[in-house]
Amino acid sequence: MPTEALIRIAPAPDARPISRDVYGHFLEQAFFGNIEGGVFDEGSPLSVGGDGPLAGCRADVIEACRELGLPVVRWPGGNYTSAAWWQDGTGPRDERPRRLELAWGSEESNRFGTPEFLAWCEAVGTTPYLAHSARSVDDAVRWVEYANWGGDTAMTRLRAADGHPEPHGVPWWGVGNEVYGDWQMGHRPVEQYVADALEHVRFMRAVDPAARFVAVGHEDREWTRQVVEGLGDDVDLVSLHLYGASTHLTGETRAEFDAVVAQPAFFEDAVWDQAETIRRARAARGSERPLGIAMDEWNIRHLEPASWPEPQPGEDGGVAPRDTSGPVGTGWKVNRYSPRTLADALFYAGVFHVLHRASQLEVPVAMANTVNLVNANGLLAVRPDGLVRTATFHVWDLYQNRTGSHPLPASVSGPSWSTRLRLGDDRVGDGFRTRPATVGVLDVSATTDEDGRVLHLAVINRSGDEDVAARVEVEGVRLPATAVAHVLGAGTDDLFAVNTIDQPGAVRIADPVEVTLRDGVHVFPAHSITLLDLDLGPGGALRG
Repeated sequence: MPTEALIRIAPAPDARPISRDVYGHFLEQAFFGNIEGGVFDEGSPLSVGGDGPLAGCRADVIEACRELGLPVVRWPGGNYTSAAWWQDGTGPRDERPRRLELAWGSEESNRFGTPEFLAWCEAVGTTPYLAHSARSVDDAVRWVEYANWGGDTAMTRLRAADGHPEPHGVPWWGVGNEVYGDWQMGHRPVEQYVADALEHVRFMRAVDPAARFVAVGHEDREWTRQVVEGLGDDVDLVSLHLYGASTHLTGETRAEFDAVVAQPAFFEDAVWDQAETIRRARAARGSERPLGIAMDEWNIRHLEPASWPEPQPGEDGGVAPRDTSGPVGTGWKVNRYSPRTLADALFYAGVFHVLHRASQLEVPVAMANTVNLVNANGLLAVRPDGLVRTATFHVWDLYQNRTGSHPLPASVSGPSWSTRLRLGDDRVGDGFRTRPATVGVLDVSATTDEDGRVLHLAVINRSGDEDVAARVEVEGVRLPATAVAHVLGAGTDDLFAVNTIDQPGAVRIADPVEVTLRDGVHVFPAHSITLLDLDLGPGGALRG
């Protein structure tokens, strides 16, 4: 018999909507096939032909992105941003300079630059978010002028020559990237960053008063406090970068599955802590300007022994064959070509539940951008002969396109397990920093739409081998006898199953089916995500 649980849901007439930008994305220049060999592949028969800034972009990638829908995409980084000069990527492609780029140690052709990215955003129907290094006010101002100014200047003429006479109207601008870290060109103490960012924002906004800005936040509370106290009246969002960690490449064990699917609990702690730090800093400043969090880098890294040969992209959408039989030394490195797994899918779903709940904080998460959209552990694994929609592509489809816009309070009473919660990719020797935690087997996000008629109940069953029967109760509402179920993950027994070009449907959303709720009870399959749609009828029971 499946174990039992109770899910309680309450109406929420005053709930703020969940920002669609929490389903956002990230592309980094010169980063493991994000752009060249991913979004952009000149000479490929699968790419757009002809002239213009869209030429050379992969048509199949554009089609897949349109199919999913992309709310917002951050570019050109990431670490790449810190040393980049945007004007290198403008003008005739054959005349653009080839540069040594210092973030990832490669050579950047600049054949995909600002005109290409903005044309690509227009083609897929997404909002661009441009990140600047905050190392030169003039360079930043000219970028805003190129993108958004409507007059007749050298920059707007350059934009017209690049194929877009009218302003692009780019709304989001990042002011620096991880400048707290000594891996960044332009690394500086927080006091200097605040002063620099203020000047950048002042003059960028002089070009476009509608521009919105993301300041560099950090898990370090003192850094974020000073950023908010110094910039809180001038920016809109403060960033937070979070990464989980999986070591399943050294052994696909049940213990590692449990470690992966539990890590959204670490993300929830970090988001709540950042929100509280910002709230307190705003109060100390006496600021009334609303601020939010941009979790504009997040993912779960697949780690492998540092002694293994460097991974290369495989034709099937994963890692090319290599010899890993030698002795294992010390230390870890990130495998950028390891495909997304079923365990990852449950992790991503758990993070979306965190973001749904965080939408109701005084300082909400207003944007989140996963690293990455294309290749490098992304939603799409792109290869010369085609692409595969990875397990995470289907998680985005489930939550972005099938859940509701307004969150509802939800609680779960049911099975749990005690563990040492891995605090993301925070390495200590050959292990990770952890803390004691109790993790629920079921994690729930309940949402509805503006009219409050349909309850969308998303339930993650984190158990690797046990179904869970749960009774659903909605305060003041009688549940219908049936619901429509969308299920991901129940169709395989492989906890680390992946999609490949040859087998693209190993991890996907099954066709929706009508299920019967006997006394409000539904059995949630092991290692799965289930979305139940319950039509409560007219009357707006959940929003009225």
